[in-house]
Amino acid sequence: MTRTMNLADVQGLGKKEETLREAGIDTVEKLANASLDDLVKLKGIGKASAEKFITNAKELLGVSKEPILEETVTKPEEPTLEEKLQKEIDEEVKLLEQKKKKLQGKKVGEGDFVLLKITGRTQKGKIFRVSSEEDAKKAGIYEEEKAKQGYYTPEFVIVGKPGFLNEGLTETVKEMEFFVKKSVRIPPQKAFGKRDPQKIERIGIAKFRKLNEGKNPEYGQEFTNKKGQRGTVTNITQGKVIVDYNHPLAGQSIDYNLEVIDRIETFDEKIEYFMLSKGIPKENIKEFVIQRGKDNELEIAIPKMFLFQNLTYLKFGLAMDLQTHMGEEIGNVKFIEIYEKMPIPTSPMDSVQQKIEDFEKDHDHDHNHEHNHD
Repeated sequence: MTRTMNLADVQGLGKKEETLREAGIDTVEKLANASLDDLVKLKGIGKASAEKFITNAKELLGVSKEPILEETVTKPEEPTLEEKLQKEIDEEVKLLEQKKKKLQGKKVGEGDFVLLKITGRTQKGKIFRVSSEEDAKKAGIYEEEKAKQGYYTPEFVIVGKPGFLNEGLTETVKEMEFFVKKSVRIPPQKAFGKRDPQKIERIGIAKFRKLNEGKNPEYGQEFTNKKGQRGTVTNITQGKVIVDYNHPLAGQSIDYNLEVIDRIETFDEKIEYFMLSKGIPKENIKEFVIQRGKDNELEIAIPKMFLFQNLTYLKFGLAMDLQTHMGEEIGNVKFIEIYEKMPIPTSPMDSVQQKIEDFEKDHDHDHNHEHNHD
């Protein structure tokens, strides 16, 4: 029968046995598994003694005869990927809570970059604009395609600046406080404009067909004229097609429920929201590499997946937005597109030779084919 080992069996402990027991190291196993750091912290135990104690305890257990190295300091276990992600989420939630406390009930400032939750209703009570997928589903206006384009998200707005919201909303938001909900009715002239009879056009059906890829007009269809104005076919009568270029909500008072839910403060976040507002999907934004150089020149490297799309308007619009609204922090905007050199598999001569051989093979094949038919 094996004898249970006692701490006193470890060679060379002497009076230090008491010190170890007080620190909770009261078995040979605990001493063998202790780290150098743990022991050196104890009163009267130096590094050399600590190494000797651990080595002797290990030998007694038959674990190892090797001298103890500093690396055997027991490292805490690496957190799993799930734990890391959870920690990141927890930290983010905590930061958001702190930020919310800081902003709660404060008035928005002119020029603040904020996120605005909006629900818009027509005079007849039809909801046409929401800021979350959940609200879109409740209102029965949810469309998968629009969700993919980030349609149902809070509105990115610079307080007091035109171009983000209609005139009535721009004026309203200036007076708001963070996280304080507000309902407002905006009259037509400050919402989508009054209805303008000048914006109604009558087009002969034959002419319309030509402009409409040869197709007949349909009630309610969208139509864009040569000037780029977008309208809706509202009537077809006496050989004429009536197209209305007024906004569908022109002439109506609009009811809005509003809440300012965040303030965008960091340079990177502001740029991210301008990119989102230009239609770049959220999941792709991280792939754009952005650097600020001297004289605040902003350099944006376009990711591979976007290289073969026509980005002229997007680049122009993004640069204009950044320079207009972040002019103090941004100078020139430079877009970089890298087209990687494709590896050439063989020397040009070989590939020409290959093409000739392939051609001849095909030719022979066709020739034999005709022969067989004869």
